[in-house]
Amino acid sequence: MPNGRVVFLDKVENYTQLKFGDGYYAYSAEYDPATNGVVPLAYKTNAFCSGGSFLANGTLVNVGGNAPLTWLDPTVGDGFKGIRYLTRSATNGALDGEDWVEPGNQLDTARWYASVQAMPDGTLFVASGSLNGLDPTVLTNNNPTYEILNPDGTTQGTSITMPLLSKAQPYYMYPFLHLLNDGTLFAFTSKSSELFDVGNSRTTKTLPDLPGDYRTYPNTGGSVLLPLSSTNAWQSSVLICGGAYQDITSPTDASCGLINPYATSPEWEMDAMPEGRGMVEGILLPDGTVLWVNGANLGAEGFNLATDPTMEVLIYDPEAPLGTRWTAGASTNIPRLYHSVALLLLDGSLMIAGSNPDQMPVVSPATDPQGFNTEFRVEVYTPPYLSGDNAARRATDVMISNTVLYANASPFTIAFTTQTSALAVKIALYHGGFVTHALHMSHRMLFLDFEGWEAGKAEQLITVKGPPNNNVAPPGPYVVYVVVDGVPSLGQFVTVA
Repeated sequence: MPNGRVVFLDKVENYTQLKFGDGYYAYSAEYDPATNGVVPLAYKTNAFCSGGSFLANGTLVNVGGNAPLTWLDPTVGDGFKGIRYLTRSATNGALDGEDWVEPGNQLDTARWYASVQAMPDGTLFVASGSLNGLDPTVLTNNNPTYEILNPDGTTQGTSITMPLLSKAQPYYMYPFLHLLNDGTLFAFTSKSSELFDVGNSRTTKTLPDLPGDYRTYPNTGGSVLLPLSSTNAWQSSVLICGGAYQDITSPTDASCGLINPYATSPEWEMDAMPEGRGMVEGILLPDGTVLWVNGANLGAEGFNLATDPTMEVLIYDPEAPLGTRWTAGASTNIPRLYHSVALLLLDGSLMIAGSNPDQMPVVSPATDPQGFNTEFRVEVYTPPYLSGDNAARRATDVMISNTVLYANASPFTIAFTTQTSALAVKIALYHGGFVTHALHMSHRMLFLDFEGWEAGKAEQLITVKGPPNNNVAPPGPYVVYVVVDGVPSLGQFVTVA
């Protein structure tokens, strides 16, 4: 969030580590990575398996969810059509700790497992979901449609059938969505993908199916839009890795597909992770690499449907030749299975949390036949660019002239101090989005053009061009990192307008 804290949402359940004064459990929390402090946040409707994204003004919108569990908590209602809002300030703490706001407006149709993508005009594209959380092989349970939320976060009131989602049933929920620089969406579900013109509600290009297993819920792999810059004409490729079949004995898929959706005749370039993974998620880093974390070697998403956790961080370098792009990072000893998450923090480290593979929380592994309890610990992964003495090489005293960046290439300046031995700099503009079920909704990274860098100087003042348009950078909150010789500074929040 713009205040530097991390907000968690969870389902209504019979145990959390936080309670309100009325004795009921909290199902949302605001966490401060700097202090490890946490405060409970209240919501009015069940946010189980919801989606989300940010509005242009920085407000986080959370949509959809599941039925109420009034026998457990009568204070929380039906979340299937729920819309929840949370606002925080980057300049003062006046809003810290405030609860979710739910004024009563709702989605047009019920959505459990819906994906959300921020659009260039400040609207939100909300796609897919279940009408009732029941068997998706029974098509009357499904909602293979999309609707648009206005820039104020209210629905336009119409749900429109999306043929790609209809075709992919029952593997149509939580589709991968990426906004491209012409304003169209790359949309992927199951094994199929297309380019979709939202304004005209039509498919503009059908892409070949991705070889390998199913890739979207409940057989979830991960997907990222690789970093955008003027050197690739603000066009980039989409990478999709991992997947499985929906069975606890299912071996997971190691294959990855890379596709340039702008090509005249796009084809998938196939690669492979060092091991098969389901529930694996990709996180863009300020140095241009991609971290892949969490998940399992066997099974799929769902309660107690996965085993053989994958503990190792994998690092993908898109600039390396095919066949040499993957290296292994550190390992953990904490399984991160269903309902685990990962998020880049302002200091350039990665927060890894979650794993709730149980219908209701299991605190002691001895009570779970697989030994995978509900995980309340938060980990920090330190990428190689901050290991050893690297953190001491950060740029310091970073001063950005404007906290609002206009998406018309308008210039702004950044002053910073660096070591005189520094050789190169990049300016990363990052949007972390909303993270759940291995999806990073609205997630993107840009490298901005600049001039004025002088190698050998300690005190630097560079002039940076803002993003060229809102197709490349939809309006909302972003983080700027000054990356010197691959080492990011502490990030600072800005708004792209």
